[in-house]
Amino acid sequence: MPGARRCVGARAPLSRSGLEHAVTEPSRGTTPGSPAEASADDHDGVVAEEAVVVAEGEGEAGEEAGAGGEAKSAEDAAAGPSEAEEEIAAQRELRARIAQRKAEKEGPIPAGAKLSGQAADLLAAVRAMESGQAAPPTPVTAPVPAQDRPRAAEPARGAAVAATTAPESLAAVGDVLARGGAPQTLAAQVTAALGEQAGDALREDPWLLLSVPGVQPEQADGFARALLGDGCGPGDERRAAALVGWLLERAAVRGNTALAYPQARAALAERSVPDPDEALRHAVAEGAVLMFQDGAADAEGGTEDEEGAADGPAVPVLLGLDRYALAEESLADGLARLVKTAQEASWDEAAAQAPSPSASELIRAVAGHGLVLHTGGEAARAEPVALAEAARTLGLRPVVAAHSENGRRRLGAGAVTVAGLLSGAEGPGRDADGALDLDLLVVLDAPQLDVETATVLVESLPDAARLVLSGDPGVLWSAGAGRVFADLLAARVCPQIASRTPDPGPLGELVSGIGIGELNQVEAPGKEVVIVPVRDAGEAVHRTVQLVADSVPRAIGVPSGQTQVITVGHGGAVGTRALNAALKERLNPGPGRFGGFDPDDRVAYVPAPGRAVMAAVVSADAAGLRLDCDGVPVVVPRELVDSVVRHGWALTAHQAAGMRWPAAVVVLPGDAAQSLNRPWVYTAFSRGERHLSVVHGVDQALAQAVTGVPATDRTTRLRALLEGLLTPAV
Repeated sequence: MPGARRCVGARAPLSRSGLEHAVTEPSRGTTPGSPAEASADDHDGVVAEEAVVVAEGEGEAGEEAGAGGEAKSAEDAAAGPSEAEEEIAAQRELRARIAQRKAEKEGPIPAGAKLSGQAADLLAAVRAMESGQAAPPTPVTAPVPAQDRPRAAEPARGAAVAATTAPESLAAVGDVLARGGAPQTLAAQVTAALGEQAGDALREDPWLLLSVPGVQPEQADGFARALLGDGCGPGDERRAAALVGWLLERAAVRGNTALAYPQARAALAERSVPDPDEALRHAVAEGAVLMFQDGAADAEGGTEDEEGAADGPAVPVLLGLDRYALAEESLADGLARLVKTAQEASWDEAAAQAPSPSASELIRAVAGHGLVLHTGGEAARAEPVALAEAARTLGLRPVVAAHSENGRRRLGAGAVTVAGLLSGAEGPGRDADGALDLDLLVVLDAPQLDVETATVLVESLPDAARLVLSGDPGVLWSAGAGRVFADLLAARVCPQIASRTPDPGPLGELVSGIGIGELNQVEAPGKEVVIVPVRDAGEAVHRTVQLVADSVPRAIGVPSGQTQVITVGHGGAVGTRALNAALKERLNPGPGRFGGFDPDDRVAYVPAPGRAVMAAVVSADAAGLRLDCDGVPVVVPRELVDSVVRHGWALTAHQAAGMRWPAAVVVLPGDAAQSLNRPWVYTAFSRGERHLSVVHGVDQALAQAVTGVPATDRTTRLRALLEGLLTPAV
């Protein structure tokens, strides 16, 4: 992490051959097939196909939003919601009622009518900015009312509805689908998305089919033509409203909680919508989307130059879905509540006994503030743990939570996972008011928090509780929508403690350099870092299997079961599917008698989007596939196996974020160069504790990704909301 790790000397940028020389020279004379084995042949590129999700291959974050990260077709059965998702749904229902009451007081906009009030002001602001004029003086903010603290999670209503859907409702939906030429197997998904009256709704508005994950606009258009005949066209208001919602859902797959108005208008134009502005007005009037201009009131306070143009950048107008708008509004309100209700205390004695200067600084900061951010690498995780121990000696009730079971296990006894804490399966439980029964919550792997999970977490904290979010800002962001940790760092509304504890050894030095945009040579006398050049896809797969099954266990002493393979995507000749097939054939061959799985297969179980749990297959019976998740038995129902379980010898970097193994093998095949950026390389290369092998087929693209390709930005509202509620921290 920049500023929080070992200072890397100003060395020459590291080319593939330079790194290869740096780490292979000490191992001259090794036998063929060892990790240091290299080849000087030229490379032939192969395309590493990206998985196709709703966003048509929008990147790895989008892949992880699906079950296990793999794209699912529209015909796949929908998986049941997780406990965290159920709690979010319960909160969303209550917030919707509050928002409805507020909207009724202000007067609703009739469907299809021209916009008025704030919506009209927002549209005027868009046009003013595009023409170079100053924004109109009317404030155009649209706050969403905050909700009271949530109670404990309720039973899964969504799952119950799906289980009790009347057969006649499914039959009615199936009949409409059949008449429109769509697969009748979509009936359950359509009913889950549209409710019991889905058949009537779909008959009246065929483009509602776009609400089913995986359905593309071209498919919905064909379905509508089959049902409506000449009664539909590209300018149909129903089509426009559905397309706007689809665009925002696709943006969410890429991690955005909102979409800029000009982007939405351009995307609609590409989809042959004749009047994109009118389509957006109609979508807002119908309540399909919300419109925002956060910070507009602040922008009005600026001065104007002689020509009348306002100082400072224009405030963008954004479009968003209510679920993410409510989540970001509630999250900002909840964080502000923690900041304002915290009681300053003196923990000087505990700080003086801290194991490191960075831990001492963290303890002092938390003593005086309700919200503190902590940044650092793997070694820095000891500092928030020391904070929790100090709080416990002071008579407080601390809880330390990690993103994954792997991360929880690395923290030792007493730690919990975020999902387990929210569901009540782990941690102290909740008090009589429904809040978590604690005084201090320390969340590690904070960059993996998506906005909806973070909202539930913050709203579950009691007044005056202290919250510490800790993580490495250099890693990939959450698989779900939002960038909570990055927005908080950028807003600077609370203390930020940057660890001065570097990650040790050659791996720590290499990763620290990547964090600041340098791919440097490192001395690796113990073969901590090894480069294995490859020429094509076949060689990449062969070398990967050789490393995991033979070279790393023999030369490094790390068994195959403790070595994790990481690659750029699921599809293609060197994606997770191809690599897992080859690794299974070598490490645990079998006929795949349990739906493609055999006992002792290594798998990744995805109980909720963006959260992978490593497990081993035990057996299967009528109840489903039985897994061992780090000693915890889990039974996956048969109908969900295809969507939530996949082989796990090879993962994507997004799946691996928040987890570490003794050894990691990172596979960079030929044409994967376009998928690489600095956060991806940083995340993948930092997953190994003792050893890193790089199966290298991208030539100079690796160095270019590290030095010149930052993270793809995400459009969110959280930073602006926080800046409007809290004053900057000194």
